Amino acid sequence: MSQEEHQTTVDEGTPQGALALPDQNLPQRVYLIPVRDRPFMPGLVQPLLLDQEQWRATLERVGQTPHHALGLIYIGDRDPDDVSVEDFPEYGCLVKVHAVNHEDQQLQVVAQGLARFRVQGYLSRKRPFMAEVTYPTSRDELDDSLRAYGMAIINTIKELLPLNPLYNEGLKHYLQNFSPRDPSPLTDFAASLTSASGDELQGILETVSLKARMERVLTLVKKEVEVARLQNQIREEVNEKISKHQREFFLKEQLKVIQRELGLEKDDRTADADEFRERLEALNPPEAVTRRFEEELRKFNVLESGSPEYAVTRNYLDWLTSVPWGQYSEDNLDLGHARRTLEEHHSGLNDVKDRIVEFLAVGAMRGEVKGSILLLVGPPGVGKTSIGKSIGEALGREFYRLSLGGMRDEAEIKGHRRTYIGAMPGKLTQALKDAGTSNPVIMLDEIDKLGQSFQGDPASALLEVLDPEQNQDFLDHYLDQRLDLSHCLFVCTANTLDSIPGPLLDRMETIRLSGYITEEKVEIARDHLWPRALERAGVKPSQLKISDSVLRQIADGYAREAGVRNLEKQLNKIIRKAAVRLLSGEKKISITGKNLEDFLGQPYFQKEKAQRGVGVVTGLAWTAMGGATLSVEASRVHSQRRGFKQTGQLGDVMKESAEIAYSYVAGHLKTFGVDEDWFDESFVHLHVPEGATPKDGPSAGVTMATALVSLATGKRLPRKLAMTGELTLTGQVLAVGGIREKVIAARRAGIRELILPKACERDYQELPDYIKEGMTVHFAQRYQDVHDVVWG
Repeated sequence: MSQEEHQTTVDEGTPQGALALPDQNLPQRVYLIPVRDRPFMPGLVQPLLLDQEQWRATLERVGQTPHHALGLIYIGDRDPDDVSVEDFPEYGCLVKVHAVNHEDQQLQVVAQGLARFRVQGYLSRKRPFMAEVTYPTSRDELDDSLRAYGMAIINTIKELLPLNPLYNEGLKHYLQNFSPRDPSPLTDFAASLTSASGDELQGILETVSLKARMERVLTLVKKEVEVARLQNQIREEVNEKISKHQREFFLKEQLKVIQRELGLEKDDRTADADEFRERLEALNPPEAVTRRFEEELRKFNVLESGSPEYAVTRNYLDWLTSVPWGQYSEDNLDLGHARRTLEEHHSGLNDVKDRIVEFLAVGAMRGEVKGSILLLVGPPGVGKTSIGKSIGEALGREFYRLSLGGMRDEAEIKGHRRTYIGAMPGKLTQALKDAGTSNPVIMLDEIDKLGQSFQGDPASALLEVLDPEQNQDFLDHYLDQRLDLSHCLFVCTANTLDSIPGPLLDRMETIRLSGYITEEKVEIARDHLWPRALERAGVKPSQLKISDSVLRQIADGYAREAGVRNLEKQLNKIIRKAAVRLLSGEKKISITGKNLEDFLGQPYFQKEKAQRGVGVVTGLAWTAMGGATLSVEASRVHSQRRGFKQTGQLGDVMKESAEIAYSYVAGHLKTFGVDEDWFDESFVHLHVPEGATPKDGPSAGVTMATALVSLATGKRLPRKLAMTGELTLTGQVLAVGGIREKVIAARRAGIRELILPKACERDYQELPDYIKEGMTVHFAQRYQDVHDVVWG
């Protein structure tokens, strides 16, 4: 059937443009087509789009009926092409088909809603669907209440018209022809105007009672009015803001034009250029910088302000004129002032303070502190960063701190090239800009934690920075100009030297901070940490008191590490708990040895006791957290065969030390008065307690050998002593590091007699007197010296 034939068949008996009225004879059998999204409502006239392949046959049969009526059934979100009669609801809407037009693969149908119907049974359960239907009508009599509902709906729709003019003309036409005696079509039509969901409209369609239906529709229409009002309010607020911004923008632009015409203001380009020139004239730049500035400024003046190159050039000129070329602060080279500043901010560390004062004294003799790079090495919490600040304060220089921990990109040091988007100068150029002088104190924190990645090696980039022979011509890739960093004082910090590359370490002067003994911790807590913690918490010193003996208990039992950071945490914990009690009504609180555990709980550390017995010897070890005592135990497991076993999570170097000690003792048993075949019949187990803690290093060789000699001879150590030193196969005792930390660890454990390598005698003599006080130290050059000291 052609499109013209189909059009004629559907419209047969109905004049073009005439609408069928609901009071016509309604068919008892109708074809059904499912619709999605929203149900079709009686009284509504609108087009429908249907799939031509699926529903063309159904529409052809509708066109062959005398009434040209069709039933529309709402199926929600289900697919109309894959639906069965089990998915159809009980109620639908009968429509009259007025026109069918073909568009691509779709059929456009103009439908007029006639009446709601109720399905009584299906005559065809497959396409084309056909059902036997009835047309339920409301039994409500037309009384004053229904007329009131009808007028309320009309008035609400009139309120909606100015808010949402979408159905303006159609509504006006419909309301003019509305009959108050038949409010049912009005009710259905009003429901179709709302943005209610398909399920809500289906509920309206299934509500046969007119009064109940009008109540529900009136609620929907009123809700629609409120939504429309809210949308209008939001739209008006947005339009008002936009209009206000536009008005301000135009007024500002007009003001700029007027000021420029009167000569009162320059345009942005001229103002920026003048500002850059004024900046550079106030400085003392090298000739190369001035020449580069003039070149970039000429380019800047001819570039279009909207071009990307304009912003790049402006940023470059901004940075070039922000570097303090030739600007230096005057150094305060008064050594007395420097000593007072260091003493004011730090207790203890007298050897470190002496080194710093000596360093400043050399600068005072020369007239300028220049050309040296300091490296402060020590455990966490000993005050490395604060000492760097004190150096800057003592010299009267600006201070800039740069943390290198985790830095993996060398461009952070040397800058990005200008060809990259978002390029910036390196951190050192930024440090000069922020400091405002060319000779600040720059602290490079955590230099031992530099990273490496595919982006480069920042440790290698620092070689030029930290070399006094090279850093006077440091090249920043962004500025592409030479910076003189030789006047800067670089202070670096690290916890350990192991991870610092050798070439970089070679360029720095190392100053070790070994940590604090208990007396120093008590002094620091009393004079610095406790007053500062009270001030931060807002607690008056008269409300909370603590004695030196309690501070000593805290340092020994709760904060035994080399630094004082954990000690400060424990003091803050006491103040927090005391604050709760003060706010609960207590007037004053005194922290004593008896109530200390109420605030801090049980001590973390017990008093260290040197273990004694056959095959048990106390050694001294160095860790990144400070010094520690280390017990070494040797035991004979059985006498069936020769064997040697080591445990205690020992590193490779420490295992080698154990093997060397075993070989040395086994080869010299006769010297120690033991049968030469003793090891041939002994399976020996060497253990270093605290197996969960990794241990490594060569300094336990002497201790292990002494433990093996004690085991072989059956003699225990006659008195409490500790030892350290590296042992060779020939019995030589070599030097080890960390003497200060090891001596402090021995004092903490109550050991007053030590055996140290002869090569470490100078390190020991340089220790402060208060550390050496009461100590008996023997220096051994060969292991026989150790044996003679122990067993005499």
